[in-house]
Amino acid sequence: MPAGTSLPDRPPFVLRARLLTPLTGGGTGYLRDGALAVDATGRIEAVTDWEAWARAATTAGRRSDAEAMLSAVVDLRPLVVLPGLVDLHVHLPQLPNAGVGAGLDLLTWLGRYIFPLEAEFDAATAERVAPAAFRAMAAAGTTTAMMYGAVFEPSLDIAFRAAETHGIRAIIGKVMMDRLTYDDRLPADRILELSLRQSADLCSRWNGRDDGRLQYAFTPRFAVSCTADMLRESAALARQTGAYWQTHLSEDVHEIREVARLFPDAVDYVDVYDRAGGLGPRTVLAHAIHLSDREVARIAETDTALAHCPASNLFLASGAMPLARYLAAGIRVGLGSDVAAGPELSLFANMRAGAYVMNGLRVLEGDDAPGPLVPSEWLRIGTLDGARALGLDERIGSLEVGKEADLIVIDPRMVAPIPGIDSDDPDEIVSRLAFRPHPAMVRGAWVRGRRLDGPPGTEALDG
Repeated sequence: MPAGTSLPDRPPFVLRARLLTPLTGGGTGYLRDGALAVDATGRIEAVTDWEAWARAATTAGRRSDAEAMLSAVVDLRPLVVLPGLVDLHVHLPQLPNAGVGAGLDLLTWLGRYIFPLEAEFDAATAERVAPAAFRAMAAAGTTTAMMYGAVFEPSLDIAFRAAETHGIRAIIGKVMMDRLTYDDRLPADRILELSLRQSADLCSRWNGRDDGRLQYAFTPRFAVSCTADMLRESAALARQTGAYWQTHLSEDVHEIREVARLFPDAVDYVDVYDRAGGLGPRTVLAHAIHLSDREVARIAETDTALAHCPASNLFLASGAMPLARYLAAGIRVGLGSDVAAGPELSLFANMRAGAYVMNGLRVLEGDDAPGPLVPSEWLRIGTLDGARALGLDERIGSLEVGKEADLIVIDPRMVAPIPGIDSDDPDEIVSRLAFRPHPAMVRGAWVRGRRLDGPPGTEALDG
């Protein structure tokens, strides 16, 4: 790779690099010396062997066409191009508290650290935090994020404007809480009506902006903080507008007991959301650790998606999601960083945490436990399966012709155990990215072929 190689900021361009991706039809694609061409619209035009692409370029009908095609090439060897990562669950206002409060149970942690922090997420705080958060996500390799905001409408408008400017693919929602809330400026009898109206207004302004790059999610926090009316009415708004609906499910045993007390007529936790009309293909439920067979079957039957947040689940000692059980049931599952309960934004680190959880379950369950996922399967969960959970797998999630060019460039030298160690085996490449992630290994991120701003100092690559 030539020293000082500049990364392209916008399409069209061609990347010469190692290409590694899950494939829509199954399996993993890997090209040791590949060419990925992005057209002027930001879609992937070619994913092929470099020599085949170069031959096609040099046999173009006119010499000027061949020269133009070859001049658009950025040689990134030995770097690896992957699909952009999809984070299904992250709390935008909570990023300043990442890594704080380990070991507390969920409800104690929320009261001590999170509600006071979110109560300060006003317009001025959003102006400062949101752009920095999106740059940090890009630096971690996340190109699509489904986010919770705070309860304040103005801060959500600012967050959407920041996402619009930055270029990240974002699904964001104003948190809705009418039973347990940190917004003490309104009388209790007005919170339900105002939260519904503000959420509907935000949805009307932002859902579908920039040809769907920005979308809205109605976001009742969880059953502990919401009345049945809030759950039901927010779900109805999501259906009416075609927006998403997101909330938390069965994260913590204390939470589950409290939900049972608050909703005594419900069969179980899933039934609370089912009675509200919240289950379905546009719904993403985070955590879902402690589910009965009936709940698993109902989630599968309604095609509801789950966000697996393994690092967060370990950080708060919430439990271990039985991922293999849910995948076997046909449930759509992707990864979530769940910052700030998750201590970092990196989905590679969450792949590692998820693998450790599965290994721990195998130790506990013995011969009856399902086998582990191989590293390339974790990459699929963090990319294509995350896109599938959002219903976006025809547009993003893999490096395939016709898809939008949401991609990242990784420097595998940053994760080598000693200098000079490398591999051309896809599982070995992903294994080191997941089990030895380095904060500087993501060298660039693009959405629709437009480069996302990351931390300063990454404008060029040194050989």
